[in-house]
Amino acid sequence: MSESPPIVPAQDDRELRDALAAERRRYALVEHAANDGLWHWDIVNDKVRFSPRWKELLGYAEHEIENNINEWLDRIHPEERERVLSALRAHLEGLTSHFENEHRVMHETGVYRWVVCRGLAARDEHGKALEFGGSLTDVTHRKVAEEQLAHRAFYDPLTNLPNRALFLDRLRHALRRATRRKDYAFAVLFLDVDRFKVINDSLGHMAGDRLLVMVARRLEISLRPGDSVARLGGDEFTVLLDDIKDISDATTVAERIQKELSAPFDIGGQEIFTSSSIGIACSTTGYQRPEDVLRDADTAMYRAKAHGRARHALFDTAMHAHVLRQLQIEAELRRAVERDEMFVQYQPIVALDSGAISSVEALARWRSSERGLVEPSEFIPVAEETGLIQPLGRWVLREACREANRWRSKAGGPGCGLSVNLSSKQLSQPDLANVIAEVLADTGLPAELLQLEITESAILEHPEAAATTLKRLKQIGVRLSIDDFGTGYSSLSYLQRFPIDALKIDRSFVQHLGVERAIDGDDARIVRAIVMIGRNLGKQVIAEGVETANQLQLLRDVGCDFAQGYFFSKPIDGPACQHLLRIARRW
Repeated sequence: MSESPPIVPAQDDRELRDALAAERRRYALVEHAANDGLWHWDIVNDKVRFSPRWKELLGYAEHEIENNINEWLDRIHPEERERVLSALRAHLEGLTSHFENEHRVMHETGVYRWVVCRGLAARDEHGKALEFGGSLTDVTHRKVAEEQLAHRAFYDPLTNLPNRALFLDRLRHALRRATRRKDYAFAVLFLDVDRFKVINDSLGHMAGDRLLVMVARRLEISLRPGDSVARLGGDEFTVLLDDIKDISDATTVAERIQKELSAPFDIGGQEIFTSSSIGIACSTTGYQRPEDVLRDADTAMYRAKAHGRARHALFDTAMHAHVLRQLQIEAELRRAVERDEMFVQYQPIVALDSGAISSVEALARWRSSERGLVEPSEFIPVAEETGLIQPLGRWVLREACREANRWRSKAGGPGCGLSVNLSSKQLSQPDLANVIAEVLADTGLPAELLQLEITESAILEHPEAAATTLKRLKQIGVRLSIDDFGTGYSSLSYLQRFPIDALKIDRSFVQHLGVERAIDGDDARIVRAIVMIGRNLGKQVIAEGVETANQLQLLRDVGCDFAQGYFFSKPIDGPACQHLLRIARRW
């Protein structure tokens, strides 16, 4: 008699079903909490199960996706499908410990979403994959944020052009191509928007930003296909001209850019005119580092700006030597005052009606312990560019005022007038009037004996601020004159606005006076016109650079008030000037 099979109590069956249901609930809870889509692939029977969350991540309902592995693989972005399949095969063949891949998958809306897919295969004792399970995570928001961060890291937020970092990277690739290919050459254009600071300060930063955006768009349309433009910062832009045949390709693009930027810009209904100074560096120089190309293009740009702006200049090795010399001068100039290498010379200014010395001009001089006497034309521009002109200018002002007051004390009379040059950097100091007043108080020189000489360009660079500063200076009691008059942007309206006492005719207009063929030339007519302007506006006129008796006579004939130059005296030191004042020679 055979035994009957054991009977499982109904209670145990219910407990098994309850335990299974509880396990499913826990699985569903974990799946929901993880916010990931889960999938399981039965490789032996080729059956796939995608969880409801997996389908939801792609925008589908439960019944809209079949249990087929191609429901996933066919939705992968075409550019990434082969990479994903290669990673899958590698894991299934046991070449990788797990599967993890980031790629794009087509959403139900037709838009690709970024996902991370992770999985692990279960294997038999021989290592053959039997089943494969894992998760799908939507990382689109992270990828978008990363792309935005990358964009901000390599693109200018104002103009949306590549920034310095990206431009240098492209330049680095161009250098590599130039190394590999003997027939390949490129050029870099370094561009600066002329007078941008004036526009920015007068119209406001919003208008300045708008101008930069418009400049960026015009630069883009000026380039050839394959070229790229970047904004380095401020009003500086760079252009990489790829695969040029000749340097004339670069100059042609530079001329096209300058023509494009010369057209007026409409900003808030107001027409703005500007121009650009462009430096060009070519790969044929033989560069190794992208920074060197950029440096030399920048150097050439400054040469273009120094020659009058609105033009371009090609870099050559002489420019680099000049820059190195400038750096050496700057380093030595910073120590010059401490080493007592600076001194002041004085050049007499003569009243043409009496022939007497009415005042002297103080001139900064430098006798370097390393290079000897350095010409002012060498160190003054360096001082201007580096900001050293401010401490140097204060030192010259204090030294000259101290010496002029000492002459006055010894002579026992009203004293000789003193002219001192002010640079544009000094004029832009908000506390300039206080500095001048403090120097006068410390040295004892009466304010009425001090005349400050300012160039036209310095005044017109920031006219509103200059008007305020000049007004404060006049309140102190000093006199003001415009130096190098006629070489800048002279305007009668500016002469009327500013409290100017005198106009100083530039030496370039005086040097040809007295030459027989130039008596009625353009320079003579300009001198007459300046004297007439001064007389009509109630301002004195001073001519500099007088070297001959004929020049002196012509200046007297046209009614010029004062003159200075080598005809009277070259610049001399303090004791020699004091002696000249004492003998009171008349011309």
